[in-house]
Amino acid sequence: SEVLLYPRAIFNDPFRGAPHVLVLAEAINAWDKEPSAGNSRAECAKIMEKYAALDPWFGIEQEYTLMKPAKIGEAPKVPLGFNDDGSEPAPQGPYYCGAGYGLAIGRPVADEHYKKCLQAGVKIAGINAEVMPGQWEFQIGPCRGIEMGDHLVMSRYIMLRVTESHGCICSFSPKPAEGDWNGAGCHTNFSVKPMREDGGYDVIIKVCEAFGKVAAEHIKEYGEGNDKRLTGKHETCDINTFKYGVANRGASIRIPREAEANGKGYMEDRRPAANCDPYRVTCRIMKTTGECLAP
Repeated sequence: SEVLLYPRAIFNDPFRGAPHVLVLAEAINAWDKEPSAGNSRAECAKIMEKYAALDPWFGIEQEYTLMKPAKIGEAPKVPLGFNDDGSEPAPQGPYYCGAGYGLAIGRPVADEHYKKCLQAGVKIAGINAEVMPGQWEFQIGPCRGIEMGDHLVMSRYIMLRVTESHGCICSFSPKPAEGDWNGAGCHTNFSVKPMREDGGYDVIIKVCEAFGKVAAEHIKEYGEGNDKRLTGKHETCDINTFKYGVANRGASIRIPREAEANGKGYMEDRRPAANCDPYRVTCRIMKTTGECLAP
C-alpha cells in the first residue's frame, strides 16, 4: 500500500516566502515502481518525449466560477454574485471583462491569485472576468510539453489556497449553474514547430482533419460532465459534432484569423472542460498530432 512521491517540478512558495518551496510530485507504487492509479503525468511525459522534436507549445485558458459556500461537505450550488433571494441576476453580457461593483464580482480573488502565481514562478499570462457573475478566467502559457500540465496544476492549487481567505469556493465544474449561462472550459491553444514555420497553415488543417477522425477519443479525455457544457449553444460546438473553422467560436477547433493571414501559427481546441486533467488533454492532443505528422 506504500506510494512514493517523486518530485517533478519546484515552484517558489508564494504563501510562506523564501526559502520555502512548493513541490509538484508524481505518485509511484513502492512495490513495482510503476505510476500509481490516477498518475496521468507519467504517460503524458512519455508522449512528450516521443515527439519532442516537434517542440509542442501550449497555452490554456482556465475558466472557473467562484461559488457561495454550502454546508461543510456539500458541493456549492450558487455562484458568487447571484441574488440571496434565489432569483437570478441580470442576463450575461455586462459581466464579461467588466469593471465596477456588481459586475466584476470576485476581483480580489482573481487579482491575488495572479500575484501569487507570479511569485511562485507559474507561467501565468493574464486574467479576465467571464460572462457569468462570479466567473473568471486565467491564462497559463506559453508552456512547452509536460510543462503545461505542471504549471496548470500548480495554478489550480494556488487558487484553492487563495480562496480559503476570501469566503468563497472555487469550482471547476463545466456547468456550475443551470440555465442560460455559459459553462466553464479550458480552451487549449496548441502548436508544433511545423505549424509555426512558413507553410504551417496547411499543417494546421492536416492536424484538424486528424482530430476529426478521433473526435470521440479526444472527448473522453476532456473532462467529466462536459456534455452539459458542449450543447451547441453558448459559444460551443455540440459534443457529438466536430468542426473547425477560422475565427469560429462555435467550432470544436478555432483557427485564429491571424494564422490564416500569416500562413502559419496555432490552433485552439475549445472542447476541454474546466475540470479536465491537463496531462490527459495535452497527451491526447500530442498523440494525435504526432501520429498525423509521422514521416
